[in-house]
Amino acid sequence: MTKFSDLNLNSKVLQAITEAGYESPTPIQAGAIPPALEGRDVLGIAQTGTGKTASFTLPMITLLARGRARARMPRSLVLCPTRELAAQVAENFDTYTKHLKLTKALLIGGVSFKEQDQLIDRGVDVLIATPGRLLDHFERGKLLLTGVQIMVVDEADRMLDMGFIPDIERIFSLTPFTRQTLFFSATMAPEIERITNTFLQAPERIEVARQATTSETIEQGVVMFKGSRRDRESSEKRKVLRALIDAEGDACQNAIIFCNRKTDVDICAKSLQKYGYDAAPIHGDLDQSQRMRTLDAFRDGNLKLLVASDVAARGLDVPSVSHVFNFDVPSHAEDYVHRIGRTGRAGREGKAVMICSGRDEKNLAAIEALVQKEIPRIDNPVKPAEKPERAPRDDSAEDSPRPKRTRGGRGRRSSDKSESPANERSNDRGNRSGSNKVVGMGDHLPSFIALSFEERRAG
Repeated sequence: MTKFSDLNLNSKVLQAITEAGYESPTPIQAGAIPPALEGRDVLGIAQTGTGKTASFTLPMITLLARGRARARMPRSLVLCPTRELAAQVAENFDTYTKHLKLTKALLIGGVSFKEQDQLIDRGVDVLIATPGRLLDHFERGKLLLTGVQIMVVDEADRMLDMGFIPDIERIFSLTPFTRQTLFFSATMAPEIERITNTFLQAPERIEVARQATTSETIEQGVVMFKGSRRDRESSEKRKVLRALIDAEGDACQNAIIFCNRKTDVDICAKSLQKYGYDAAPIHGDLDQSQRMRTLDAFRDGNLKLLVASDVAARGLDVPSVSHVFNFDVPSHAEDYVHRIGRTGRAGREGKAVMICSGRDEKNLAAIEALVQKEIPRIDNPVKPAEKPERAPRDDSAEDSPRPKRTRGGRGRRSSDKSESPANERSNDRGNRSGSNKVVGMGDHLPSFIALSFEERRAG
């Protein structure tokens, strides 16, 4: 078995690795580190959770151990798709450079430009950034990329999903042609293949797992869900989620719950909190400081359930996540691989459960086609409510005659017509001899009308 001591890494880097508790490299690390140390371009393809971050941080630190950074001209550049992944890479550098005097800067959104400018002005050996924030600094004239010796693109397929490919191509054009490029991705879409053919020079290709495979240490399952009514579907789906969490019992030490939309992340987290679950949301619209506090609480074990959008699906290195719940079926099949890759890491066992409604069945079929296996169906833990029995029919009521309706009124019997108040008044008008005679036209005739024509002419 290969050991880190066999990889020609810097002695101080090896010391930091030992202190971190690692002895043997993962397959992607064993395959990528030697050619990277030789200065060759590397194309690494491996499923999430296999240690890709150390595959480029360890050789980078060894290569940068000699030399000195200049103001506004970083010696190396690491591009990450999300703030969380960039922060995770920065933590890895802190861990492995503890015995070396290398400087770094983290350029991500949600942090003051002024603080980041001060770091760049002093000169950094390693610049870790998201594409958008990096270009912001460049366009403000605060950064030069002409001194970059090593460039790393991490989670390239996620860059594609988030629309960063034009930014990546522009950044490549701003760096020297002589740079060394380390390119890592979990999947190889045609667009990613085009970029590697354009910007990498005869790269060493290391593929330690079939593209878009899921770890064998993860137990998978899917619940086929159908709401009773459209207006109740969302609340009933959240009820299924709570039942799935409860069914795991003590085995569910902590979990990440993935939703497709940011609004659903907030609603789901608030619903869980309402029912007494220790849950908190994380998505791109939250303040960066709040996102980091939530992540730190989850890593430290002070938060049990992390409700997340796909911003948390990549690069979150929390080795002890026991469960992943897909509240929504991801619309992109590749995202399923990355989501469930948050559990079952570093050889540990994990469990991933997904809730699939009728409208998501096409996306489920795409996922199964991608991973080339059928995801086992599991029973819905929430049993549908039984319909109430109809009350017994009263036969005696059936036999009783029903009142006949007439044109005179709804449900009024014809025999009652003579007794109605209206009919009484009509009868009174017809009985002129009565004491309550009603005077009307014809009963009170003006006298001049009663005169004959001759009488009126004579008068």
